[in-house]
Amino acid sequence: MGELEYIITVVVTLFVIMDPPGIVPIYLALTGTMDRRERGRAAVQATALSLGVITLFALLGQQIINYLGIDLAALQGAGGLLLLLVSLQLLTGEADESHHHSTSNIALVPLGTPLLAGPGAIVAVILFVQQATSTVDYLWVALAIVFIHVVIYLVMRFSGVLVKVLRRGGIEVLTRISGVLLAAIAVQLIADAVMGYVEVFQNA
Repeated sequence: MGELEYIITVVVTLFVIMDPPGIVPIYLALTGTMDRRERGRAAVQATALSLGVITLFALLGQQIINYLGIDLAALQGAGGLLLLLVSLQLLTGEADESHHHSTSNIALVPLGTPLLAGPGAIVAVILFVQQATSTVDYLWVALAIVFIHVVIYLVMRFSGVLVKVLRRGGIEVLTRISGVLLAAIAVQLIADAVMGYVEVFQNA
């Protein structure tokens, strides 16, 4: 695999898994009641946390997983349960009350992790690092990680324009829709975790 092809593969894979455009409705639902400054702070914190988590697992991911004795299925199951709790808050309207006074909380969970730095992104980065055969390849992986997080920040930072268009009523509708979408993502993660364990037992 050539260097150009390798960097494109890494960037495209991380873009698809982390899905910057897909985070917009959930980001707006969680930050719709905040002012512009708070939304900007949430975008910075979520991006920084995601970058930190992804970088950590790029450097020490395999060692961490081996030391703790966990696997992808466990990460997926935990992430799914966490997202399911958040989706229930969005659907019942509790998110407006619980997150309005806690910008850092929603930036860390669920935005920073597990939505951005989730099981899929973590595992993909670990695999790309394992596949790297030279210092240049490691550099490409690092640049791809930084690039995708710059894109994520810009997408969230400028999605605030939609808040002015949607206004309060539109944000409430978007919140409920986001709750359904988030619940679907959560169920998919849990289902993948269950299937992962089923395959392990079948191969045992």
